[in-house]
Amino acid sequence: MQPCSAHDSLYLAPRQDVPGFEFDAAVARVFPDMIRRSVPGYGTVISLTGVLAAQYVQPETFCYDLGCSLGAAVFSMARHIQQPGCRIIAVDKSTAMVERCKEILQEARPQVPVDLLCADANDLTIQRASVVVLNFTLQFIERRHRIELLEKLYEGLLPGGALIVSEKITFSDPRQAQRITELHHAFKRAEGYSDLEISQKRTALERVLFPETIAEHVERLTGVGFSSCEVWFQCLNFMSLLALK
Repeated sequence: MQPCSAHDSLYLAPRQDVPGFEFDAAVARVFPDMIRRSVPGYGTVISLTGVLAAQYVQPETFCYDLGCSLGAAVFSMARHIQQPGCRIIAVDKSTAMVERCKEILQEARPQVPVDLLCADANDLTIQRASVVVLNFTLQFIERRHRIELLEKLYEGLLPGGALIVSEKITFSDPRQAQRITELHHAFKRAEGYSDLEISQKRTALERVLFPETIAEHVERLTGVGFSSCEVWFQCLNFMSLLALK
């Protein structure tokens, strides 16, 4: 289900001081429009997340979506999962996002049961999981805490379980990083954002979002024990990895 949302104009007016980006009520109101126009390939990531989940979900297990926002990946998984006895655990630490997601869930009534929690992913106990989704979530966690979370996810996954990690990325070659950033800005302009909106949103995100290279992600995931870790999607400076236990 694609929730209705207002047009994103949060950064349209000039600001003297741009605060760090927050997933507050204003963002929740425009989030579907914002992320569609900001993340190239987002729709493909969401639709195929459900397809991937259906391949690796096991009967009588949990599927976690950590940083679920308004539940796009949750609904994608719910559409595709066929195994009996499964539940989806949807988690976000933003009260505004959880409140809006709850409204959407009540309207959509997905066939797979969904438990919605307002909590920090770092504080959760992951258990009996066959699929875990981190959909543009890890990038907002301090680097020093990322390995702790991934270790917890690895321990909570059953053998044969899958972790899907979607992230904004950076590049070790400064020339490549600059070129891809310029292309990303061009994508945003094509989606109707002004240069002022792009600049102010970038300033807000740079205070809270810390991207890494694909190599850094793969090294960390294999380091905590995942036997396989491959990029299954990439568009400009956004990618998604599939890691298997």
